[in-house]
Amino acid sequence: MFTTVRVTVGRIVLVGGVLTLLFIPYLLWGTGLQTARSQDRLRQQFETTQHALGAHLGVHHLTPQHTPGPVTVAPPLPDPPLGSAVGLIDIPKINVSMVVIEGTGTSQLQAGPGHYPGTPLPGQAGNVAIAGHRTTYLHPFYNLDLLAPGDAIVLETAQGLFLYHVISSTAVSPTDVAVVAPTPTPTLTLTTCNPRYSASQRLVVHAGLVASALAGHTATAGSNAATAAVVRRQAAVVAGEPDHDWARAVLWGLAVAAVTVAAWWGAARLRGGRRALVAGVGLVVWVVVVFYFFGAVAPLLPASF
Repeated sequence: MFTTVRVTVGRIVLVGGVLTLLFIPYLLWGTGLQTARSQDRLRQQFETTQHALGAHLGVHHLTPQHTPGPVTVAPPLPDPPLGSAVGLIDIPKINVSMVVIEGTGTSQLQAGPGHYPGTPLPGQAGNVAIAGHRTTYLHPFYNLDLLAPGDAIVLETAQGLFLYHVISSTAVSPTDVAVVAPTPTPTLTLTTCNPRYSASQRLVVHAGLVASALAGHTATAGSNAATAAVVRRQAAVVAGEPDHDWARAVLWGLAVAAVTVAAWWGAARLRGGRRALVAGVGLVVWVVVVFYFFGAVAPLLPASF
């Protein structure tokens, strides 16, 4: 009996080790599939919002303003609902083109770059702050350290198109909230973990607004309630599941255990071609179930990396 218990424990440890080894590459690459799906939904939501507002741009390219005087900024708006699409961010130098979501919580940053609630929206006066993952969930800010003064960052919202040029970059403590403090001039601040594969610091890039083109029908605080309702409904769909759905993770964990036991039991009692067939089918089912298990566990981790 002792031998049976020892063998069983050994198998459990073996399966646990395999799951741990597979979870690491899932975090680095597999999470991107989840983010890609969220980005598709966010992009559809952003286009729906633009259509509802009747916003349209007469230009698709901006050049820095060289005439004296401040750049035109967009009027202030109420904070958008958490999980809603704020706009599009394009950083040509590092090949980033993604939808920015409202919020910097776990579920929001897993969907894409997140706009810090309470900071101005892109194109508005003050310090616009956006955070993004560096090594997981499509790692939008993986190469943020390559940005140099003068590099372009373009943001598009329902209010217009806004061009920022990088001013500086620095690394700070994760607790240094001064980097997202209000500024007297229109500024953009991007933050991510530093160095790569670590959350010991924050890499911060500051940029200044150098050109803008307001939409033909610029959204204002008086935008109609119907449009706001559309945004809220879309945000609820994108936000999806709660940040900490432990029940889902436990259920998929039990499914992994059940498939593992069934496949092992079947392969141990059959011989020849049947054994190979059961082992092959069991492996395919096991991989699929493990993928969904990882997808349920990943949101339970802190919003870092």
